[in-house]
Amino acid sequence: MNVTLIGLGTMGAGMANQLLSAGYRLTVFNRNSDRAKPFVASGAVLAANPRESAEKAEIVISMVADDAASRSVWLGANGALAGAKPGTLLIESSTLSPGWVTELAAEATKQQCDFLDAPVTGSKPQAAAGQLVFMVGGDPGVLDRARPVLQVMSREIRHFGPLGSGAKVKLLNNLLIGIQVASFAEMLALAERIGVDAQSVANFVSNGAPGSPIVKTALQRISTGDFTPNFSVQLMAKDLAYASAEGESVSIPTPLTDAAKRVFETGIAEGFGAKDICSVIEVLRNCPIGD
Repeated sequence: MNVTLIGLGTMGAGMANQLLSAGYRLTVFNRNSDRAKPFVASGAVLAANPRESAEKAEIVISMVADDAASRSVWLGANGALAGAKPGTLLIESSTLSPGWVTELAAEATKQQCDFLDAPVTGSKPQAAAGQLVFMVGGDPGVLDRARPVLQVMSREIRHFGPLGSGAKVKLLNNLLIGIQVASFAEMLALAERIGVDAQSVANFVSNGAPGSPIVKTALQRISTGDFTPNFSVQLMAKDLAYASAEGESVSIPTPLTDAAKRVFETGIAEGFGAKDICSVIEVLRNCPIGD
């Protein structure tokens, strides 16, 4: 099967390796073509633009940063939709706003293509190990067609309902991650400032009732000071902004989401945008948040 993957960033790189290892004929596109070199060396074909990448594909998967990047790779004269043949299965795995996903699905229908929104949970290690979880919105029959390809990149595939459901669930998931990381960093910074043994407190909390997997991961990253990005501050700020906008669209207040968003936005302003989300501990240690 000819599969195209658009986007070879933190997540896309691991996904590409899994597809190559499974024996798929893989075509890739990335705005920075240098990132494609290792995959070309392993047998992938590098396309000059998204349109070219989709021309021979049976399945096209996109894994890019945000709505703007998604629009740029799907739409326009050199977009993947312009190159996709009728019947091609298009899968958008980026974390996007549900409004744009709905618009993109309509554009796919105009091209007589099948479409799924299928964002993922997990970060760099899970992508590299083929242990992602896909949260899928779309027709169950279309999902059955996509399942063999998704399975080589994942440990679980969850169908949540019609088109747009995957995007909505992903924002709900990341909303909670962002709040937990920001609140744990706030707790730890406060512990340091009031003069208790912050490491002992963090160990106690992470092994008690508040100790979710995210809290445990945050403790490990903060304790080692390793902020190599598995999930960057700038992407979390974007996801929380999308989640907040969803709340506003249905008149649901999101005060905790908004507070966490300000923490990550301050992190961007202070130069932590490309670092891992756990780096916001440094922001809370040193900088006032918001007004």
